[in-house]
Amino acid sequence: MYTRGNTGLQVLNDVSFEIKKGEFVAITGPSGSGKSTLMHILGALDRPTSGTYLLNDKNMLELSDNELAEIRSQKIGFVFQSFNLLSRSTVLRNVMVPLLYDNNTPKEERRNKAEKALIASGLDEDRWQHLSNELSGGQMQRVAIARALVNDPDLILADEPTGNLDSKTGEVVLNTFKKLNREKGHTIILITHERYVAQHADRIIEIKDGEIVSDRSDGAVLSLKDK
Repeated sequence: MYTRGNTGLQVLNDVSFEIKKGEFVAITGPSGSGKSTLMHILGALDRPTSGTYLLNDKNMLELSDNELAEIRSQKIGFVFQSFNLLSRSTVLRNVMVPLLYDNNTPKEERRNKAEKALIASGLDEDRWQHLSNELSGGQMQRVAIARALVNDPDLILADEPTGNLDSKTGEVVLNTFKKLNREKGHTIILITHERYVAQHADRIIEIKDGEIVSDRSDGAVLSLKDK
């Protein structure tokens, strides 16, 4: 719930679901349906005003801000519509950003992790030393995917990842998510308002006016309950 003056705005209402480890799930709905609020909760960016959010059986509402920050950096990989890359840094440097504050890992090992993530994302090696602003939109999104993978997170959360891409390039990016899910076993939650994008997932949760109106299946490891 958001508060505006003395008025409370209930954005999500009785939203309850569970997701298994290794699932590829799309959460879809029209603008204003509550997708962004739900994404912020799932990404441990916002706290719900009521209910329970469990990630690997850990209650996110019981954690401090510092603990949530650690969860975001180590357990959740984010992929955004706008890429959010450092434009004047190389591809490899961009992917290494989440590792820069890991003083316990030698520099060479951090580089190796970044290279493995780039291989998993499908970006050709001849692009790794290019600046990110020298890449196409699809290549930039692959870099963003590699950055999300570099810490081997429990959950990859993709927010409208094809929103700035043409349909052909978007298809390539969506197939990359499919490959990561099916071959590497990554748990992926895809937030989108486009039905054809959602159809790339194995499960679709549709929300409207803050409520779930359809859900193809059920699951286990991640759960959010509004009760």
